[in-house]
Amino acid sequence: MAIRASKRGQISPFIVMDVMRAANQRDSAARTAAERAVHLEVGQPGTPAPRLVRDAARRALDDERLGYTDALGIPPLRERIARHYRDAYGVSVPAERVVVTTGSSGAFLLAFLAAFDAGERVGLADPGYPAYRNILRALDLEPVGIATEIETKFQPTRILLDQALGAGRDKLAGLIVASPANPTGSMLSPEALRDLASCCREHGVRLISDEIYHGIVYGAPAATALQFTDEAIIVNSFSKYYSMTGWRLGWMIIPPDLARTVEVLAQNLFISPPSLPQLAAIAAFEASAELDGNVARYRRNRDLLLARLPQAGFERFAAPDGAFYLYADVAHLTNDSEEFCRRMLAETGVAATPGIDFDPTRGRAYVRFSFAGTEADMEEAARRLIAWRR
Repeated sequence: MAIRASKRGQISPFIVMDVMRAANQRDSAARTAAERAVHLEVGQPGTPAPRLVRDAARRALDDERLGYTDALGIPPLRERIARHYRDAYGVSVPAERVVVTTGSSGAFLLAFLAAFDAGERVGLADPGYPAYRNILRALDLEPVGIATEIETKFQPTRILLDQALGAGRDKLAGLIVASPANPTGSMLSPEALRDLASCCREHGVRLISDEIYHGIVYGAPAATALQFTDEAIIVNSFSKYYSMTGWRLGWMIIPPDLARTVEVLAQNLFISPPSLPQLAAIAAFEASAELDGNVARYRRNRDLLLARLPQAGFERFAAPDGAFYLYADVAHLTNDSEEFCRRMLAETGVAATPGIDFDPTRGRAYVRFSFAGTEADMEEAARRLIAWRR
């Protein structure tokens, strides 16, 4: 009898990583700068970790043993994260509710395992971050796409949630929201987030709020779901605003009823988060001047692409209030965004992510551009795309 692979492992790929691999292969084969890829596919800051973080890491390498830590993270970092919520949002969070994780990816895995049983249904906006859907399926949970529209900035509304809630076996057990969102960069207003939190509480739905792009905003600051409920799971990360993607460090704020469950899961799945990034990350909260300088650059990149991409035929976007993405409607250019992005990379060297990664139903008409890189890359990408489309 043949040995088979598990069905739970047969999930969709994270297409952005496939695009990045193809762009990296182009880079490896390039003989000149003009042949290299311009990377607008991946949401990775073009800057290193803040200087204070790098200095702290060097000290830790010299002075610390770098062994296992508590499963939920080192106390000084958990306390500093708790203080961050008091400083930034005016919310009091005991350090005992802070869980340091191996990136936000580790946080989502812990959250889904702690909050939901196999077979339960979890709502999420389409378009949305593909790993939500794929991790849920790997855990035998059912992702329920909530089709959002550009008129509501591709964010869920109470009306849409009411329509998706269901009853009996079809009832939603959870809802994932993201503000600022990937792939659209759009944000929920504090009133809209409060409304969704209230609706979840009324219907016994566990709210998971993805807040990993907090800090990267171009207007009013983002609200945290903690301002409106103590029952939500909050996920954040050092990857985006703090420019620490490869350090693989994130955190959660968990409700009291899940504290021990999450701890036991973390002990068994991860033992502990990596110790060197934890020791260094404490300094990240003191680096706001450098980090806000990064955000100012993202704003310039955003404005440059919004001004130049229409000359290449990319004209309709969600309102990019935060994060570092433009989600472009390309229905007038293609009905197959995956093939379109493959051809764009081959013919121009500009790498972007097909919308099918973020919305299995309507994503063939969309493409996501990341403007997290350098200003020179944005200029070069715009130049190549304008020349391509003429």
